[in-house]
Amino acid sequence: MMEIDQILDELDNSRERLLVAIEDLPDEALLAPGVLGEWAIADLLVNLTVWEAEVVTGIMRLDQGKKPEALQLAMDKPDVFDAQCYAENRGRDLDRVFDDWQQVRVQLEEWLETLPVRALTNPKRYKWLNGRSLWQLVQDVLIAREKRFLPYAQLFAQRWRLDPSSILPAEETEYDQSDS
Repeated sequence: MMEIDQILDELDNSRERLLVAIEDLPDEALLAPGVLGEWAIADLLVNLTVWEAEVVTGIMRLDQGKKPEALQLAMDKPDVFDAQCYAENRGRDLDRVFDDWQQVRVQLEEWLETLPVRALTNPKRYKWLNGRSLWQLVQDVLIAREKRFLPYAQLFAQRWRLDPSSILPAEETEYDQSDS
């Protein structure tokens, strides 16, 4: 049976790989669009934060015996959820982005540590998860998302380190897109 330390280690390892990819980038790079479409590194971090917050809220609702409706809606239409989150959070202060990203992870870890391992790993424990364990949900929604974003962040960081001028400012990117 999986132990809570293994679960937390998997979360930490996923987060650490992303942090290593962006660790030496200046604020200017973290705010520059072009990582994934028009998204900047900061936008990726906001997206991860919003999803993680939604999972925390979902866990809280499950713990209360309630259906995690907002989480289910987000999971049913992730592209719509992502677009809405991007629109609501675009241009957010970078310090706030990092603070929120860290704080929501602390909240997630606190919730995971309070639940018995059986509650995390039993696929039949929460009927609203449709045969998926809570841990599978965390893996599918959070860890997989960080892993999906990682190569984009790594490539962008590599491009920035080689030639920051090769990254177009937002205005030029938007102009180029509308001109085509």
